[in-house]
Amino acid sequence: MTGREDSKENDLFFTCSLIDYIARKTKNKRADIVNALGKARVSKIYDLADVYHSDNLDRVSEDFIESAEIKDGTFDSVANTKYSVPSHWDIGKVFKRLILGIAREKHMDVIDALFEAYNSFVSSKIEDFNSSFYYDAPQNILNAYLDGRIE
Repeated sequence: MTGREDSKENDLFFTCSLIDYIARKTKNKRADIVNALGKARVSKIYDLADVYHSDNLDRVSEDFIESAEIKDGTFDSVANTKYSVPSHWDIGKVFKRLILGIAREKHMDVIDALFEAYNSFVSSKIEDFNSSFYYDAPQNILNAYLDGRIE
């Protein structure tokens, strides 16, 4: 461990932030991006995050958009936001914490937990920047996922 957190947690943070960056850039939902990238590409991003993190994020995102043939969509979570827009880094951190919680609670591999998180109802709540859900405590977001509802 170097720095404030485990290096693989930081790799997951980068992976989630890149997913969010691509979603915003292509105007797609985060689940659509994860599913279009597929397990092999997401695993590659996660495994090589320390290398990709050193590169230009726009170029890295373009490479994955092209290789996964991601088309522009119509979901614009930024344009529809009435309040302060969280950065792709902010949302990456929210998803990282959720994924780590799912992996821990369900005894899953991180990549499998990532697909679970992004394909759950919680993902659409997080990407609604007009709600305050993404600001909730990480444990509350995890509990919503585990309980299958938001209280």
